[in-house]
Amino acid sequence: MTQFILHLIESAGYWGVALLMALENVFPPIPSEVIMGFGGIIVAHGRMTFGWLLAFGTAGSVAGNYAWYLVGRLLGLERLKPLVDRWGRWLTIEWRDLEKLNTFFDAHGGKTVLIARILPTFRTMISLPAGLTRMPTAKFLAMTAIGTGIWNTICAAFGYWLGMRFTAIEKFTGPAAAALFAGVIVLYLYRVLTWKPRG
Repeated sequence: MTQFILHLIESAGYWGVALLMALENVFPPIPSEVIMGFGGIIVAHGRMTFGWLLAFGTAGSVAGNYAWYLVGRLLGLERLKPLVDRWGRWLTIEWRDLEKLNTFFDAHGGKTVLIARILPTFRTMISLPAGLTRMPTAKFLAMTAIGTGIWNTICAAFGYWLGMRFTAIEKFTGPAAAALFAGVIVLYLYRVLTWKPRG
């Protein structure tokens, strides 16, 4: 995966960064930390500029996030009711939970999307509920661009600081991502085993 990322950025430049960042939000196993981190290393060696790297990386992220938002918006929360009624046990949710989610996004959707964009794991996951609750498109895109821009700036600046020590990025992000993913699985299994419907 790392070699694919390096090759695409080196051969396609800014457009390669945009494509990778879009794919990263559709297929989360592609790590944005490595994409923007390597971009920062290239900036440090004078083959890219920080501003254009950030612009293309953020545009790609917004496009990838918009894809999940659009899926949720086209599906709509109401269509999930039969699914929740039938499979709520394994989803560990009831319909009233989704109604609360809808109310929450009406009141705090913008802030939630903005904050989630700078949190690992939740960065991509937040797009679907934003679409399902039909958060206004302009607000979604604006909050996504701001939050993603902050995250990409951090990752690219870290890569710039590291210079040629690219392996340090992998040493940091690889175990952290694996541990986070394992933690999510454990929490899900615990919730399934202990969940009891309130209705």
